[in-house]
Amino acid sequence: MSDLKELSATERAAIVITALGTENAAFVYKHLNDDEVERLTYEVSTLPFMDGNTVQGVLEDFYELCLTQKVITDGGVDYARDVLHKAFGPEAAERLMAKIQQSMQAKAFDFVRKSDYKNLLAIVQNEYPQTIALILSYANAEQASAVLSELPKEKRVDVVERIANMDSASPETIKAIESTLERKFAAVISMDTAAVGGINYVADVLNKVDRSTEKYIFDELSVRNPALVDEIKKKMFVFEDILGLDSMAIQRFIRDCETKDLAVAIKGSNSDVAAALFANMPQRMQESIQQEIEYLHNVRMHDVEEAQQRIVGIIRHLEEEGELVIGKGGEDEIIA
Repeated sequence: MSDLKELSATERAAIVITALGTENAAFVYKHLNDDEVERLTYEVSTLPFMDGNTVQGVLEDFYELCLTQKVITDGGVDYARDVLHKAFGPEAAERLMAKIQQSMQAKAFDFVRKSDYKNLLAIVQNEYPQTIALILSYANAEQASAVLSELPKEKRVDVVERIANMDSASPETIKAIESTLERKFAAVISMDTAAVGGINYVADVLNKVDRSTEKYIFDELSVRNPALVDEIKKKMFVFEDILGLDSMAIQRFIRDCETKDLAVAIKGSNSDVAAALFANMPQRMQESIQQEIEYLHNVRMHDVEEAQQRIVGIIRHLEEEGELVIGKGGEDEIIA
């Protein structure tokens, strides 16, 4: 039998989710965020063989924690402690209470740690210093420092002093403040996401960043969520996607581009893209740009990226105006 103490929280979660069966596990997955699903799925897929006693021990621990959480939610800490004393005896009751309070500590204000500090500032700036101190004690250090720097000067020291002297707060107090704050926070977030949230917004943002930033974001995000990367890219248009445009579309956007931008962009592009652009230029423009490229030396990659982004911006604008069709990632039929 494996030592239960040596099992990580994720390993325990994987054992529980496996024991639930596929239908129940699928229901649980609906309540997890993408990172949690990814971590849990990886743990399930790599979980070594566990003997029956180990599985039974994990499931019993899980049941006890669920029961403890329920009685705390239903009747508060004192009520829970009384019920658990009667059900399991004083020693087990205190052990369970310690576990669940540790869990509550880790989960409290989880939405705060995932938030943008500006949203957090908008919510807490009018609260009492002791409330701000409690909330910031659950934020990460970067968030807390950013919020503190923008609080009124007379509040900053008071809040810092209260955080430093903070000992503990009752679960009931934490729960009450968390509930109120989450409602306020949800209102702010819903307004933000209604205006700018979602994959379309992300795609639009990434179309405007420099190419090195775009590459870094996609490289990192591909490790965590490749499906999301595919969804974002379907909404995006990057310079190399010019190869997917028809001749009429290429000829159309070239008319709106600066000659210098075309020269610099082509200088830093691959041969296929360069060929597609030259093939759709008037002969005189082609000769002029080729001559300009010959005189371009030591061009910075940053300048190439900026020129390419300006051209992409023209293409996207023309698409929005209905003057050309990008059609990247779509399945719509185009009728000539």
